[in-house]
Amino acid sequence: MAWFRRKKKGIQTATEDKKDVPKGLWYKTPTGKVIDSDQLAKNYYVSPEDGYHVRIGSQEYFEILFDGKNYKELYKNLASKDPLKFEDTKKYTSRVKQVQKKTGLKDAIRTAVGESKGKKIIVCAMDFKFIGGSMGSVVGEKIARSVDYAIRNKLPLIIISKSGGARMMEAGLSLMQLAKTSAKLGQLAKAKLPYISLCTDPTTGGTTASFAMLGDVNISEPGALIGFAGPRVVRDTTGKDLPDGFQTAEFVKEHGFLDFIVERKQLKDKINLYIDLIQNQKVRK
Repeated sequence: MAWFRRKKKGIQTATEDKKDVPKGLWYKTPTGKVIDSDQLAKNYYVSPEDGYHVRIGSQEYFEILFDGKNYKELYKNLASKDPLKFEDTKKYTSRVKQVQKKTGLKDAIRTAVGESKGKKIIVCAMDFKFIGGSMGSVVGEKIARSVDYAIRNKLPLIIISKSGGARMMEAGLSLMQLAKTSAKLGQLAKAKLPYISLCTDPTTGGTTASFAMLGDVNISEPGALIGFAGPRVVRDTTGKDLPDGFQTAEFVKEHGFLDFIVERKQLKDKINLYIDLIQNQKVRK
């Protein structure tokens, strides 16, 4: 019924009784395309109209890569300490507890082992929603332990990066993880085991300066932001205009820092293909 007729008939609806569309039913991409959330999930969280890859977390990547969504999470109880007694607007310990409660995550990375196309692999996947995917001691330790696990069990390793950089609340301890993870990946290389690095949006800071760019094959999803400092910081520091598409996956690949850009729905097939090629095995269909 039109509003003017409702008013004439004395029909009024209290504000608290008005029905709003529930949040989360639709997703709008940066290009303005609108898609049903259920359809988006079925399409690997990629907009079918413009190919925009929505940010997803470790849970979604595990479900994409592991057969039947079956996997075993490793080292899931590791959590950050506060050896520096850091405090800015709030105590670091309070911040961690708050984010853990909000996200259900222990830290910014999860590791899991399972089968992908019938072959056992270990996957480390970062979560941006945990303090911006910042790399602290737990991230470094989980990667180090995952490398050890891969070597003991002769498994390929996949690391999915999604990070804003080092975790400032852990200061130098966070920066030490660059050397730690790089050294452990060196051990993996000596064991002649494959390491596939997948860069997703965004992969920046210390993550880019260490394990994200050390893969036997470095791949990325389309349109991902990849770099050390962000575009705004680079622009303000240099005082110069940046090239079109600066630090996008396509720009980084063109300049030789990526091997391939892979659509999310092809991730499982492509990652297994690269593993087979590195191990010189017959490609599995």
